[in-house]
Amino acid sequence: MKSIWSFIKAVWIYLWAIVMTLLLFMPIFTAAFCSRTGNLPFTISKIWARVMLLVSGVRVSITGREHIKEGTSYVVISNHQSLYDIIALVTTLGIQYRWMIKQELLKVPIFGYALYASRNIFVDRSNNERARESIARGVARLPKGVSVLVFAEGTRSSDGGLRDFKKGGFVIALEKHFPILPVTVNGSRRILPKGAVSFRSGRIQVVVGEPIETGDYHRDSMDSLIARTREAVAGNLVPEGAG
Repeated sequence: MKSIWSFIKAVWIYLWAIVMTLLLFMPIFTAAFCSRTGNLPFTISKIWARVMLLVSGVRVSITGREHIKEGTSYVVISNHQSLYDIIALVTTLGIQYRWMIKQELLKVPIFGYALYASRNIFVDRSNNERARESIARGVARLPKGVSVLVFAEGTRSSDGGLRDFKKGGFVIALEKHFPILPVTVNGSRRILPKGAVSFRSGRIQVVVGEPIETGDYHRDSMDSLIARTREAVAGNLVPEGAG
């Protein structure tokens, strides 16, 4: 009986994802080409996220949003436990930001170019030099006041623990002198763990830490900045089973 219920829930959420994608594809696609900043398609995408939360019975709360200064461009560094992290962050942070996306998505017909027109940052991961160059090109296209969101672990955590942070987002912060905004997402792995297809209803908490100014850091002290940021994210992480 449990497996049947899990199957029903998996079908339910995928059907809603397909329906909402079909309904919003043309508005988002059109907005991507009409909006010079990419802000409009990002705003429309929040409708998709809010509906997905509603139909899956997931509630999201946020604390620490007072740390976010309107009009400031941040590099938002978040932990990553579930696909629901994306939905939770889109609906709660209240700022315009763009994603760091693997360059392979540019090859997807129409969709890839819509992502590009929305001014997301595409990363060429073939080698370190190309990665830096592609990130620099993407950051140069960012509209004023727009932030960059990076899952610094690079992939979802399979056990809920915090993995090592990769350098990509920190390179942007140092080169553009953007402050780091450490963000911790709690509870999302209970909703949809890595590798699962069936969700569970529940609550997700987003915690925004105090911004970390990067003016005193440089390439030689990047490891120190990474460690400080990871400590800030970890400090608000609630162990599974707690709370």
